[in-house]
Amino acid sequence: MNSFISMKNDGPIRYQSGFGAEMATEALPGALPQGRNSPQKAPYGLYAEQLSGTAFTAPRHLNRRSWLYRVRPSAMHREFLPLDCGLLRSAPFDAAKVSPNQLRWSPTPIPAAPTDFIEGLTTVAGNGDAGMQAGIAIHIYVANRSMEDRFFYNADGEMLLVPQQGRLRIRTELGVLEVRPGELAVLPRGVRFCVELVDTTARGYICENYGACLRLPELGPIGANGLANPRDFLTPVAAFEEREGRFELVAKFGGQLWLAEIDHSPLDVVAWHGNYAPYKYDLALFNAINTVSYDHPDPSIFTVLTSPSDTAGTANVDFVIFPPRWMVAEDTFRPPWFHRNLMSEYMGLIHGKYDAKAEGFLPGGASLHNCMSGHGPDAATFERASQATLTPQRIDNTLAFMFESRYTIRPTPYALSSPELQRNYLECWQGLKKNFTGQR
Repeated sequence: MNSFISMKNDGPIRYQSGFGAEMATEALPGALPQGRNSPQKAPYGLYAEQLSGTAFTAPRHLNRRSWLYRVRPSAMHREFLPLDCGLLRSAPFDAAKVSPNQLRWSPTPIPAAPTDFIEGLTTVAGNGDAGMQAGIAIHIYVANRSMEDRFFYNADGEMLLVPQQGRLRIRTELGVLEVRPGELAVLPRGVRFCVELVDTTARGYICENYGACLRLPELGPIGANGLANPRDFLTPVAAFEEREGRFELVAKFGGQLWLAEIDHSPLDVVAWHGNYAPYKYDLALFNAINTVSYDHPDPSIFTVLTSPSDTAGTANVDFVIFPPRWMVAEDTFRPPWFHRNLMSEYMGLIHGKYDAKAEGFLPGGASLHNCMSGHGPDAATFERASQATLTPQRIDNTLAFMFESRYTIRPTPYALSSPELQRNYLECWQGLKKNFTGQR
């Protein structure tokens, strides 16, 4: 049996930079055909295959596709059969009544039993309809072992991974990504991959995006620079496996998991070119924009990536972060003010403390504030910020984020009955005093 593996676990992993740019990369010299995407005979006896992430006729600036030159076509596998989904769920999220109550969860514990990335997926909430390509699902992943001879792809949506604990090595058809807490990774719809653990355990958040591909937000009056810069997004260079044996290919399709036997590694793309590929981004490179006079800009100023909807300026989902930054506003209540939104917010904490909560919101935990449900700082934070001396202040050693959607985010029955649900969350606002005196 021939076995050629170029996805090595030792040595540095190489990347290309740029967001949504046309790229070309080959793991063997001359593997990329010249002048034709699908020549009569591809170099090295490879098969040409196009992977499309948008409709063929999508506008050029939005069109996403890549040409893959692989050892075997992706059609080569046995029949897909249903697989137990465990705690993974998909749209429509109508199994439980959604309430206007504010919700918060403690971190999901790492399991004791051997658990890989697929086995450790738990769905917390979501909205929309995967088949209609609108909405999102929100999952937590926990794992204590690597995927072994097992591969996965998601036909329902692209997956935005936000690691909170433990580094991941993600081997994909188009190359290898290694991501750590403080970075994100995006795995496009349909791309096959395997998740290996670099550290003993791993935990993090996933936004499964059913809608338009994630992209950088427009900068508008900000100008040409700021927020996330395209050059800081990293895409893997070509790396491939040629392995034969007994493997499993797991697909998420139509809201269900399916399993097919496959007699070779599907990560056998020797060369590729295009603009539809996995990528990662270091959140520490985000160029935060803030006020230097008074009041707050809206939290949308912290948007890293967005999936637009059919209503201009109203996202299917925004990925927003709250990184270390300076606060310098004068005569201004500096934590997030009390607010009610058209958008629904699912918030997670990667590390540190969030400046709007004194306690209870922990790294690996989460909160959900749905459309028009009031939320904001707890009583202790409000009192402290109201009395603070307003000198320039550095918010440091913290990283929080939001998945923000125009659609109501509906929790799953498991999330509503989970032991991690903090059933006393509403108490954090009950200590707010009535300060009104009728006098200035």
